[in-house]
Amino acid sequence: MKTFTKVVFLTTSLALAACAKSPFDRSGDAAGAGANGLDNGGVSTSALSPNSPAYFNQTIGDKVLFNVDQSTINDTARATLTQQANWLNTNTTYNAIIEGHADEQGTREYNLALGARRAAAARDFLVANGVADNRLRTVTFGKERPLEVCSTEACYAKNRRAVTVISAGVGS
Repeated sequence: MKTFTKVVFLTTSLALAACAKSPFDRSGDAAGAGANGLDNGGVSTSALSPNSPAYFNQTIGDKVLFNVDQSTINDTARATLTQQANWLNTNTTYNAIIEGHADEQGTREYNLALGARRAAAARDFLVANGVADNRLRTVTFGKERPLEVCSTEACYAKNRRAVTVISAGVGS
């Protein structure tokens, strides 16, 4: 009987612990994520190393957006890509894969080609700003990997993008 009591106690304790609010869950906290420096799922952005891929994603920005049917780098994208180039030039032990994406409008073939042009435009900008071409690869996903599944222009705009994914590698 003692074993049964222990099992019941342990099971109840685990069930209650699973229901407890996580210390990283700040959604109901009026102070918000800044109260203890935690956000993004409990990652402390104040403690991120400027040389880390997490810093690149959160502080520099890993994506640039494009206008409808365009692969031209706009002013906002240019600013982000300039920061990406600076980070990559400083952190030469990392390589990058640049993903090209499109919204769900148009044919699969058209959007694959458009995604390829967007990825190439971002890569070309990074190379023109000093990043060695052999550290960069491109891939297109067209409309196959949307951030948002939608039917509005505001939503489509989020899917027209190039994303720079940092990977470990031997830099030049």
